[in-house]
Amino acid sequence: MEQTVYSPLFGALTAFVVVVLIGPGIIRYLTKLKFGQNVRVDGPRRHLQKAGTPTMGGIMILIGLVFAALVLGKNSSHLLFALFITAAYGAIGFLDDLLIIVTRSSLGLKARQKLFGQIFIAVLVALYALSRDDIGTAVLIPFTETTIELPVVVYVLLTLGVMLGTTNAVNLTDGLDGLAAGAVAIAAASYGVIGYLLDSVDLAVFAGSLVGACLGFVWFNSHPAAVFMGDTGALALGAALGITAILTRTPFHLAIVGGLFVIETLSDIIQVVYFRLTKGKRFFKMAPLHHHFELSGWEEPKIVARFWLIGLFFALLGLLAVL
Repeated sequence: MEQTVYSPLFGALTAFVVVVLIGPGIIRYLTKLKFGQNVRVDGPRRHLQKAGTPTMGGIMILIGLVFAALVLGKNSSHLLFALFITAAYGAIGFLDDLLIIVTRSSLGLKARQKLFGQIFIAVLVALYALSRDDIGTAVLIPFTETTIELPVVVYVLLTLGVMLGTTNAVNLTDGLDGLAAGAVAIAAASYGVIGYLLDSVDLAVFAGSLVGACLGFVWFNSHPAAVFMGDTGALALGAALGITAILTRTPFHLAIVGGLFVIETLSDIIQVVYFRLTKGKRFFKMAPLHHHFELSGWEEPKIVARFWLIGLFFALLGLLAVL
């Protein structure tokens, strides 16, 4: 299909419609299979009422994203590879979710199993980038027009950091109704523009389709959520942002565009380090940061809305870093 400046918008609209249309059927099927959420006992008490809500709804996001991207994109190698990597991380999340449901616990894949899978796929990303003349080890420097070539080892480590960091950061952020999906939609919208500005129209279509799929999911995931994305969705969404950054040579920009995810991750790290250094004291009431505000008395929708605004601020700042 011939691509125009409107292709990313059409991708967003298509993915949104697809997810909204298939959502009710998938939710009913997940409910029928009794694929309900197992809530952590050490989380906020108010979350206990969410137990049993269908999970693995990330399948809806993946279907909408893949369908829209394939229909609206030119199916270039970059686009197909981005879809493959997104689906691969989603598959790891799917196995994790499935084990949690089958064992009826809050633990799925062992940490080392999940980490091995994530690293393996991230290595594939690095190898793909290195094999491409239009990527190689080149990265753009934010707020400048400078492109630098990194040493191969440094580039590989950077790619691993981007893929693992982003997937796990989105996973950490997925703790309140609508929070992660809405935040990823905002970041992806920024990358839709970035992709177009950098003449990566197929990746702009990919990002646009990601926006629509996430917003379609928010239709069902907004408070009170009728379905959760699970690791199926969280790992896939993080991978989608990560692979877009790598293929557009903007991994450093991702730290700006995804500033909200950086904050959420840092809050978790600060909590763990402070807890160990002080032998049991907590820096936040609970980590990641959204739980701190939840235990401070903020209503869930207010936290989500304000975090989306923070995400929007960083997404716009990330755009300025490219202009």
